[in-house]
Amino acid sequence: MAQRARDRGIVAGTGNPGAGSIIGIVATDAPLLPHQCRRLAQRAVIGIARLGAVGEHYSGDFFLAFATGNDGIPGDHGPPPAPVVPLAMLPDTRITGLFRGVAEATEEAVLNALVAARTMTGRDGITAHQLPAAELTALLAARSAAPPSAPAGAC
Repeated sequence: MAQRARDRGIVAGTGNPGAGSIIGIVATDAPLLPHQCRRLAQRAVIGIARLGAVGEHYSGDFFLAFATGNDGIPGDHGPPPAPVVPLAMLPDTRITGLFRGVAEATEEAVLNALVAARTMTGRDGITAHQLPAAELTALLAARSAAPPSAPAGAC
């Protein structure tokens, strides 16, 4: 049983495959509106997917985004604002570069965390081993050199 669990990528007694969560925060100084921040947060998943994660059933991933590009707008905690305040925004047609940047930054953040992690033993004596940077580099190079695989069930 324990060997079968290891073959599926699970350590016996540690719960369901794919269980775990990723919480990501995306920050930018671009002048974005709330709906644009929501769209930016959605693109962080692309960075995770580039590394092979697919958002398993038991995964509880979520991402938040905020923008400080309109930092000078009066808020609720000061004197009453004027009836109309100036607002800057990036047009939706110009946001693609930010989407790409969020995906790349998220991917890099995960890789940095993998390389920075050290071997440790946690609850119930479960040991997570350090991932050697050279092995990670070799795996990523092999993946990028390999032809894309067809999705399961594709003809």
